[in-house]
Amino acid sequence: MWDLLFFTGVFLSIGWVVGYVGYNAGGAFHLLLISAFIALLLCLRRSKAPGNR
Repeated sequence: MWDLLFFTGVFLSIGWVVGYVGYNAGGAFHLLLISAFIALLLCLRRSKAPGNR
């Protein structure tokens, strides 16, 4: 359950930042999307390892 809440919080935070910054700076929008995608991949990779908590 904590993982779902954590993911929801991260997703909403990234969405807020994208909406706030991306409106004024188009380049920052792409950087945020790339960094969020990389962070998500790292999180998924770490969670697939057995015994990781």
